[in-house]
Amino acid sequence: MRARSLVLLLLLLAAIPCSAQVTAIRAGHVIDPATGGVRHHQIVLVEGGKIVDVGPQVTVPAGATVIDLSGQWVMPGLMDAHTHLTLGTLDYIGSYIRQSKALRALLGARSAQDVVRAGFTMVKDIGNDADYAGVDVRRAVERGWFVGPTFLNAGKIIAPFGGQSRNIPPEQGAHWQFEYIDADTPDEVRKAVRQNIYYGATTIKLVSDSQTYFYSVDEIKAAVAEAHAAGMTVAVHAYRDEAARNAILGGAESIEHGFQLSDEVLKMMKEKGTVLVGTDFPTEHLKAMNSGVGAGSDAQAAGDAIIDRLRRAYRIGVPLAFGTDVVMDMPGKTRADMMLDYLAVWQAAGIPHAAILKAMTTDTAALFRMTDVRGAIRKGLAADIIATPANPLDDIQALRQVGFVMKSGAIVRNWRSGAPPP
Repeated sequence: MRARSLVLLLLLLAAIPCSAQVTAIRAGHVIDPATGGVRHHQIVLVEGGKIVDVGPQVTVPAGATVIDLSGQWVMPGLMDAHTHLTLGTLDYIGSYIRQSKALRALLGARSAQDVVRAGFTMVKDIGNDADYAGVDVRRAVERGWFVGPTFLNAGKIIAPFGGQSRNIPPEQGAHWQFEYIDADTPDEVRKAVRQNIYYGATTIKLVSDSQTYFYSVDEIKAAVAEAHAAGMTVAVHAYRDEAARNAILGGAESIEHGFQLSDEVLKMMKEKGTVLVGTDFPTEHLKAMNSGVGAGSDAQAAGDAIIDRLRRAYRIGVPLAFGTDVVMDMPGKTRADMMLDYLAVWQAAGIPHAAILKAMTTDTAALFRMTDVRGAIRKGLAADIIATPANPLDDIQALRQVGFVMKSGAIVRNWRSGAPPP
């Protein structure tokens, strides 16, 4: 009888809702990247992973955890629309031989922790993920096994025959299929999209012009139709006008890279609302990669061309989202350090600091179709919040000094609480 009473008591206690921990952030300056506006002396109330109130007169409940950022510049977490967190080398063929899927997943876990601690609370991991190892990294983060950003995963990259490899002797076999799916007709493209979705992808990427052949409008349309039916977006890797034009007409949400795009195609992107994720490599990175990224072997010339294309795209009014495409490690730098190196390229292109911050938050959230979930400090949105001691609207390099990071209501970094200062 006593045991039965204890069971009933436990059931009753389980039925009583437990109030989630409330956190109140006293924010000196809250930036709205969508407008470039700033609200001063705000209180941001967080509960259950979401922002439940924001304003100057918000009542702080008894027992709430209070975080004092009264001298800080507070803003939504940063986003990167083009990452490869499980990739650490340009030697794709060698990596297949020397690196296991498990090792690549561990690299992804390390990279995920580095980038979220630097303030990147959401990323799109866009392929080259070691046979869906990136999907496993995302799932591990979602289960709370370790800290990391919110992910979109592309899984395997869909491409015309050969992926991004060239001139492999036939007796070596189709080794690229470790990270690519060959698809050469609209029906094959549809099947490839479905395969990615089946294995856990949450976004879709196609490579179009890594070969002399590239996807037709109908093939792009097939991918877009399948992805949209599943509530997903499509990104298309394209350097040149011909492939990019087909991707735009086929309805892809974004063009990745676009290093050699003419003003004509950039104007088409503006007209259609196609987003440019420019992956605007710093010249320092190009030199380390020993590659001109499709523009010859002269890294300086390639870097100058990237700045010119970014400047033209901004002047024309192409929608821009911040994406980096870091695919290797450089001595003395974390993955996040390398991602933040791209800020200097945007500055060199003459893009205002407010527009850069918008491209790293609001505009990337729009590309992700996440504006009703993330990308602003607003009631009802996920509590992805970062803070810097200086104003990034005055100097975007202030983002290198992120000292507070909250992701989905959980504190990832707070140097005032004992973690190392920025």
